[in-house]
Amino acid sequence: MAAQSAEENRSALVLYGSETGNAHDVADEIGRMLERLRFSTYVTHLDAVDPASMVNHNIVVITVSTTGQGDLPHNARVFWKRLLRKKLSPKHLEGVNLTTFGLGDSSYPKYNWAARKLHKRLAQLGAEEIYQRGEADEQHPEGSDASFLPWLSGLRQHLLQLFPLGQGVEPIPDDLLLEPRWTLALDHPNSDLGLTSHSVPGFESCSGMSAKAHFGEESVMPINGSYAGDQTYGNHLRVVLEENRRLTPADHWQDVRHLAMTAEDQVSYKPGDVLTIYPKNPPDDVETILRLMHWTDIADLPIHFERSRPAQDHIVCPLPNRDFSGSLTLRNLLINHLDINAIPRRSFFSIIAQFTTDPFQKDRLIEFTKPEYLDELYDYTTRPRRSILEVLQEFDTVKIPWQWAANVLPELRGRQFSIASGGQLRTSGSSTRFELLVAIVKYKTVIKKIREGTCTRYIAGLPVGTSLQVTLQEGGLGISQGDAKRPAVMIGPGTGVAPMRSLIWERLQWDEQMAKISQAGNNSLTNGYNGIGKSVLFFGNRNYESDYFYQREWQTLEEKMPLHVLTAFSRDQKEKIYVQAIIKEQSKTVFDALHISRGTVYICGSSGKMPQAVREALVEVFQSEGAMERDAAEAYLLSMEKEGRYKQETW
Repeated sequence: MAAQSAEENRSALVLYGSETGNAHDVADEIGRMLERLRFSTYVTHLDAVDPASMVNHNIVVITVSTTGQGDLPHNARVFWKRLLRKKLSPKHLEGVNLTTFGLGDSSYPKYNWAARKLHKRLAQLGAEEIYQRGEADEQHPEGSDASFLPWLSGLRQHLLQLFPLGQGVEPIPDDLLLEPRWTLALDHPNSDLGLTSHSVPGFESCSGMSAKAHFGEESVMPINGSYAGDQTYGNHLRVVLEENRRLTPADHWQDVRHLAMTAEDQVSYKPGDVLTIYPKNPPDDVETILRLMHWTDIADLPIHFERSRPAQDHIVCPLPNRDFSGSLTLRNLLINHLDINAIPRRSFFSIIAQFTTDPFQKDRLIEFTKPEYLDELYDYTTRPRRSILEVLQEFDTVKIPWQWAANVLPELRGRQFSIASGGQLRTSGSSTRFELLVAIVKYKTVIKKIREGTCTRYIAGLPVGTSLQVTLQEGGLGISQGDAKRPAVMIGPGTGVAPMRSLIWERLQWDEQMAKISQAGNNSLTNGYNGIGKSVLFFGNRNYESDYFYQREWQTLEEKMPLHVLTAFSRDQKEKIYVQAIIKEQSKTVFDALHISRGTVYICGSSGKMPQAVREALVEVFQSEGAMERDAAEAYLLSMEKEGRYKQETW
C-alpha cells in the first residue's frame, strides 16, 4: 500500500483474543506504541467487533493466544464464527490493513494454531498483510518478550514509513508519560486534605454516571455502531465452600488441598471444564502499599472513575466487568481488583520511571524497558518471581499518584482450576457440587525469599462456609458420551490428575447408564463392563507416602469399572522415574488401547518438559509395538490429533 502522511483521522484498531490475560497485555502494549505514533487507538477484544468494520481504520493489529486443542480463546469465538459464514466473498475484508501476533506454547502439538488459522482466514477474505505476522513461545527461556519485542520494534519502524508524520511532527517520546484515559477522583473533594477531583488536571467528570455505566457495556460507546465492551465469559455462580482439606501430610513440603463447593442451582459441566476463583490481596500487603505510596489519608474515602479524554473517544474503563455496587474506595480497589503481587511487565517500569525524581532510580527503571536489557529484566523479575510490591519497596522514591492506581497496577485476574469432580460427584442433593485439587504455591526463590501464589494463599485461608463468586467455563478437552466405548489413556501427573478424576467418575456414570439400557433391552454385556471402554490412568508425583492423591478412591473404582491405575513416584528410589517411563514399560497396554482399539489419550498437568516427554514415549510405543518407523509413528500421532483422539490441557 502507498504511504500516507495525513495526521488527521489516523486510526488504529488493536484486537485481542485472550484466555488468561497475556494476549490482552500484549495488545495494550501495542496500543501504547500506536498512540506514540499519534494514531487514535482503540483496544478491545475480538468478539466486540464486526469484522467488516475493521476497514474503518488505517491499521488493524490482532494478538491472539491458543487454547485447548488449537482453539481460539472464548472472547474471540464469535468473531471467528462471523468469519466462517459461507456467503462471504473473497473481497469481504478488502481494504483492511492487517498484521497479527500469536502467543503459544510449543509444548502443545498445535502450537500457535489459533493465530495461524485466524491470519489465514483473514487473508482469504481479502485483508492485506502490511507487516509480517509474529509468534511468541511461552517456553522460551526469556518468555514471550524474546520474540515480541523485536517484532514490535520492526512494526513501529514499518508504520513510520507507511504512515509518515507531518512536517515538524514527531512520535511521542518514550520518556513522556501518555495521558491516561480514565483516572480516579474523590466523590466529595476534601479541601482540608488538599485533595480535589482534579488533582491530576484535565479530566472530564463522569461521576454522575451509574456504576453500570462506569464498568458495564454502557461504558463503551460504539464506534460506528460496531463495537461493544469487553465481556467475561462463562457462567457466573455463587458457591459455598463445603470442604477445604489438606491431602498431603502436615510436615510435607507441598500443601495440596481438596476443595468442595456447592451452588444452589443445578448446573451442567463436563470433564475438562474449569472453575475460576477470584482472589483478594492480603490486607497487610494492601496496608504496605498504601503507606509506601502515601495513600493512607484517602484510602477509605469514596472515589469514582473520571474520563481524562473527550467522551467521543469511547474508551473502555480500566476495570470493565467489575461490580462496584456500593461505595468504591482505594482500599477496596487494592484488596479486590488490582494486582500488587504480580510479576511486573516492562510497561510497568516505563510508567513508574516517571514518578520518581531520583536520577539513579529513574535511569535504572528506564533501563529495564529497553530491549537490550531484556536479560537483566528477566533476572530481576521473572527468575526470582519479584512482585510489583517488592519493586516499589526497592525503588522507594517512586510515588504513584493515587489517581493513576488503576492505570499503573494490573487487574487482579481470577485463576482457573480444572474441575476434579464428575458423574455422581457432580450433585449434592438438589445442589451442584464442584471439587478442585489445588496445590498451594509457596516456595523459596533463588534470592532466598518465600513466594506465595496470590490465589492459592487466599484459598488456603478460606474457612468452610465462605461464600464465593466463581465462573464456570468450558474447557478444551471436548469430552462427550460418544467417547464412552473408546478406551481412554489418561496421563495426569501431579494436580493434572484433577480432570482425569472428573473423567473417570464420568465414565463410571456412563457405564452404569449403559448397563441400565442393556438390561432394559435384554442385551448381552461386552467386556464384562456393559461395553464401556477400558480406562488406563498414569499418575506421577514425588513420593508414594505423601503425594499419592486419591489412592483409596482409585482402588475402589478399579473394582467398579475397567480401570487400571499405574504410578510413577520420582523420589522413592535413587533413579528418578517419571510417567513417560511407565508408559514405555506398559507399551502393549498403551498400543492396544490407542492403536488396536482406537482409543483417546488425554494429557494434563504442567506444561514444559512433561508433555513433550510423554509424546516421545508414545512415539516409541508405536515404534516398538507396531513395528513402525519413526516417521510412521509420528504420522500416527498426527492422525490421532486430527481425529480428536490426542488431547492436551496443560498449564
